[in-house]
Amino acid sequence: MKDRMTATHKDYFKVSIIGCGRVGMSAAYSIMHRGGIDELLLVGRNREDLIGEELDLEHGTTFLSHVKVSSSENYEDLTGSEVVVIAAGAAQNPGETRLDLAEKNKSILEDIIPGVVRFAPDSVVIIVSNPVDVLTYRAYQLAGFPKGRVFGTGTTLDTARFRFHLSEFLKINPRSIHAYILGEHGDSSFPAISTATVGGQALMTMSGFSEEKAKEAFQKARDAAYKIIASKGSTYYAIGAVVSHIITAVLQNKRSVLPVSIPLHGQYGINGVALSVPAVIGRNGVEEILETKLSWEEKRMLEKSAEVLKSYL
Repeated sequence: MKDRMTATHKDYFKVSIIGCGRVGMSAAYSIMHRGGIDELLLVGRNREDLIGEELDLEHGTTFLSHVKVSSSENYEDLTGSEVVVIAAGAAQNPGETRLDLAEKNKSILEDIIPGVVRFAPDSVVIIVSNPVDVLTYRAYQLAGFPKGRVFGTGTTLDTARFRFHLSEFLKINPRSIHAYILGEHGDSSFPAISTATVGGQALMTMSGFSEEKAKEAFQKARDAAYKIIASKGSTYYAIGAVVSHIITAVLQNKRSVLPVSIPLHGQYGINGVALSVPAVIGRNGVEEILETKLSWEEKRMLEKSAEVLKSYL
């Protein structure tokens, strides 16, 4: 497989989305608005179901940067994809945790990955389907791609939610708050408060900060999906924005630091599982895993997430 970084300039960027339900199509819509790609392929089990989605997106290109939109039920059309997004799978229902989806969505993923490997062997693969950490590690095992080329959206959205809720009581723009939620994208996640900063100042020393308020912000972030699902059935707009943001970081080699789900190989003393930790995102996917100095308690929580997820692999 070629080193994606050998091509310093690309004239044509193709992104493919496998699984065009609400999450997949929200990602597609967000990508269309963000721009920076030339072709968007929608892949589903029945092309007849995708025709309306294809046409609806096409008709918006008059007001957006031009993108060729197509749809297919055949994996061979993945050929030439720079990025493949996998959003296929059963959605989380009210009362379910993400881990409840593990077995049925692993089965769906196992049908998809061979087609990706065969027809898009040089792509970066981004897993969105839940449970994202379990599926990311399984996809990594099946694909056999170099380290970093398969990763999941992980706790990127959880982190955005956390920063938003911190901003409410700090009265500071969330983009200026550098605080991560790490571990499982699920109930065993945790906030890395010990390393959180605002403008270079430790979050814990900020005026208005309290452990109680930070805990409340984390709980709101962690439980947000359950609240949204109970209200409208599923979450899709925000994760769609996350996917398009990550794709841009890959295609433009932004080397952005995001808490994505990535198989660990000894980092933080953990092996054999995918967890969300801060990582540098660029043209080869995850270019580098950053080992943030966690407190003893936070390290134990990361290990707990690993233990929980390994039981589902």
